[in-house]
Amino acid sequence: MEKQASSRSCFVCGVENPLGLHLSFFLTHPGEVTASFVASQEYQSYPGVLHGGIIAAILDEAAGRVNLQGFPPRFMYTARLEIRYRNNVPIGQPLMVIGRSVKNKGRMAESWAGIYGPGESLLAEAKALYIDIPNTPEASVLDDFGWKVYPDEQVK
Repeated sequence: MEKQASSRSCFVCGVENPLGLHLSFFLTHPGEVTASFVASQEYQSYPGVLHGGIIAAILDEAAGRVNLQGFPPRFMYTARLEIRYRNNVPIGQPLMVIGRSVKNKGRMAESWAGIYGPGESLLAEAKALYIDIPNTPEASVLDDFGWKVYPDEQVK
């Protein structure tokens, strides 16, 4: 498994975002990323249940990250995100998110992501369409953005 780069401020992966989720993603196979996490009560909707908007953000991040391979990374914006909420996603329990590449064609890519709960049950999933962001940032801009692989001890 190869740890993927993160930024300082991203809501899902940003290591310095005090309100963020601080997920670390790993390339597990070509075209597949994973992250393990435990959602805290700050992100709940109903007692013990992760908010649907937070679920959407996590699925979007995982589905988009399968397209980031290489340097400079392939930054893309979300053109479509279709979510299926299969069951409540619990807070305070170990969860796994998986993102998989489905198809790459020209400036577009299709991906899938799922959140798995205890017992490896699929709790939520998404199909997504991404389009290349024009004018990929220069390496110096990536440095300013804090885009790099952070050692685990630097993650807050």
